[in-house]
Amino acid sequence: MRILFLADVFGSPGRRLLEQRLPSLREELSIDFCLVNAENVSNGAGLTPRHAERILAAGADAITLGNHVWRRQEIVSYLATSERVVRPANLSRFSPGRGVSVLQTADGTNVAVISLLGALFMSAARGPFEIVDELVEDASRRASIVLVDFHAEATSEKIGLARWLDGRVTAVFGSHTHVQTNDARVLPGGTAAITDAGMTGPHDSVIGVRAELAIERMRTGMHVRFEPAEGDVRIEGALVECDTSGRALSCVAIRYPT
Repeated sequence: MRILFLADVFGSPGRRLLEQRLPSLREELSIDFCLVNAENVSNGAGLTPRHAERILAAGADAITLGNHVWRRQEIVSYLATSERVVRPANLSRFSPGRGVSVLQTADGTNVAVISLLGALFMSAARGPFEIVDELVEDASRRASIVLVDFHAEATSEKIGLARWLDGRVTAVFGSHTHVQTNDARVLPGGTAAITDAGMTGPHDSVIGVRAELAIERMRTGMHVRFEPAEGDVRIEGALVECDTSGRALSCVAIRYPT
């Protein structure tokens, strides 16, 4: 089983490249299941139903979200019925949508997707470590392959969760910082992990935003309306291979230019 995770797709530059490249990329890499973090797709913050449908049509099997989940009001009713768009499980229990979803590959293999927010510098209603064991136990009863997108700021927290889940899930993909880390690996218990899979979007930027706008906010402390940048658009993510039991065999970071 070959699994592709595409990291934070940022704005229309990232979405356009994903739509252009994902169909052929799935074929080139013999991908069985593709998971996309799309919480920054709609103008750099949030996801609209229309953009979600375009990403799914391009070849994503499932979409995960993050701290910008509620930035687009129209996503609320969409999440209430969608099985393929997974919002963070540790939001309020009154939030619409699901934090775990079990989907099938073309050959009928069940794949469980879990989305979580970090506790450090985030606004999660519940800490990820408080609920992750129950989530994994539930997911493992329904699928042998379990994927976790941990959308978190702190590298220590992402590494800690990956180590805690080692041997119990297939992969823990770190997302949110938009900067790909050089630590894609398979942990001793058989769980693939990468602290941050990077960003599918414009890298001639400050994590996707036009550099001059981000710097102006940093220098002045004033509100500046952010806009997606345009240059050096690339796909980033991670490729994992696992056996039928869900044990990871390999994990590599991937990067493709425009």
